[in-house]
Amino acid sequence: MKEVASLTPEDVAGILKIAKNTVYELIKRGDLEAYRVGRKIRVDPRDVDAYKNQRKKSGRPRSSTLSSNEPHPLQMKMPVKKDTANYYQDLVICGQDIILDILALHIERHPYRIGTFRSYVGSFDGLMAVYHGKAHIAAIHLWDEDTGIYNIPYVRRLLPGIPAAVIHLACRTQGFYVAGGNPKKIIHWDDLTRPGIRFINREKGCGTRVLLDERLRKLSVDRRLIAGYEREEFSHLSIASAVARGEADAGLGNQKASFQVRNIDFVPLQKERYELVIKRDDLEKPQFQAVLEVLESKEFRAELEGLGDYDLTELGKIVAEV
Repeated sequence: MKEVASLTPEDVAGILKIAKNTVYELIKRGDLEAYRVGRKIRVDPRDVDAYKNQRKKSGRPRSSTLSSNEPHPLQMKMPVKKDTANYYQDLVICGQDIILDILALHIERHPYRIGTFRSYVGSFDGLMAVYHGKAHIAAIHLWDEDTGIYNIPYVRRLLPGIPAAVIHLACRTQGFYVAGGNPKKIIHWDDLTRPGIRFINREKGCGTRVLLDERLRKLSVDRRLIAGYEREEFSHLSIASAVARGEADAGLGNQKASFQVRNIDFVPLQKERYELVIKRDDLEKPQFQAVLEVLESKEFRAELEGLGDYDLTELGKIVAEV
């Protein structure tokens, strides 16, 4: 064998003439030693030779069905569902952006065969689900007016005593949805209090509602003067649609949704950071390593670039550990 420092699972698959998925199985079941370099799995060439020699002595085919019951350090210490083909516990991902739907699909295609469940809740509810152990990943966009920082202050407050990592997904633009041509000239937060302006709000706990309330607080704008402040919808598209139908003069949401609804214009107000929160202790578990690999993959980035309207400069970067 050619002398190299380490081998990737793809390299091992080529040497052993087996599928890459089988290499992951061998590693998971402890039949083939492996280690990590950052987020990547690597195998020592000597361990590949040892595995080949062991197969020759035992007479077992190299691609045989694996039956070892010995747990391996790379394997999660939780029961495997016997009625499914999954090796690892399914992941619950909280958040409402289409990016998360695409992320879930890519995770399910990963060689670890991880299942995903999507929970379409806002930022606060997502963080609380992670805190209570009801979800594994929360996507958030929570603006803190006092610090001028997105997300990090809230992670520390809502996950007390739980070290967490904040992983960047994308930057989006938040702004007002208004009727085509903006006939009522709604361009600033103060304009929402003008007589005759009908507003439609997002639900409590979502990042868009937090942005509105934080801005109003900082500007000392009395929310009671906003007609429609108490009326709530539960998605960007619902808000944009209400404005398009003439049921409201203005709503707040991201730019992406404005391109999906006819007869409205978008007034940009603020660039926001949309990021994932994962418990730090989970990051070394195999299924979360798979998430990180997906976030760094060219295929995932290319699919998001195809959507347009997202700034992906820091995609996959761990921007904070709190």
